[in-house]
Amino acid sequence: MNKNLPDFLHDGERLDDLQRNGLFIIQNPKKFCFGMDAVLLSGFAGIHIPTACDKILDLCTGNGIIPLLLSAKTQARHIMGLEIQTEIADMASRSVSMNGLDDKIEIINCDIKEAANHINAASFDVVTVNPPYFKAGHGITNPEDSKTISRHEVACTLKDVLAAAVMALREGGYFYIVHKPQRTADVIFEMRKAGIEPKTLKLVHPYINSGSSMILLEGRKGAGAEMRVEPPLIIYGEDGKYTREMYTIYGY
Repeated sequence: MNKNLPDFLHDGERLDDLQRNGLFIIQNPKKFCFGMDAVLLSGFAGIHIPTACDKILDLCTGNGIIPLLLSAKTQARHIMGLEIQTEIADMASRSVSMNGLDDKIEIINCDIKEAANHINAASFDVVTVNPPYFKAGHGITNPEDSKTISRHEVACTLKDVLAAAVMALREGGYFYIVHKPQRTADVIFEMRKAGIEPKTLKLVHPYINSGSSMILLEGRKGAGAEMRVEPPLIIYGEDGKYTREMYTIYGY
């Protein structure tokens, strides 16, 4: 990592240790900070992505957390992240440079609805996405606020995400998404409608006896119909501490 931090950190930003391969990430609590969902998606994708996959595209990349983690968890040669918010994309780019990964990770500041103007169709082996979870209008106070754009479908919808994904993926390519369980039907419907067949589903539960708080879903472009449901991921044990699987995902 480049230790000349003043060249990378702006006012209000902090540096967080990802505890993976010596990686650090720039975050701004007033703009965008990654959550557990991004880490779980990187863990799910990292386990399932075939070693032969060479190019990965991360949609709605935020501050670049998923490209950074996948650079440590996969053998991909090139990872690209698309982010619509200029300040957040800049933060992601600075994190990439700070970690010395400019030759492996590329951040593009663009609207995913215009992804075809920035990438070649059918050129990626894998697409990942941690999209906005909530439909536009649900609890929105400021539609131009950075956190609102990250959480609500004001800049892109689930349909937009799947359109960009299917355009970018080669035939047989892999798609990985994290979402809220209450929108499972929407995710599966839009995946199939776009031509990405749901193949592996994993539910995430805070505790063994609690309801699901997240879903992790793998799909393949142009694959046949048949979906496997994996054993659930439990975040906390009875002692209130992370389970062994969670420690493995975080790399502790």
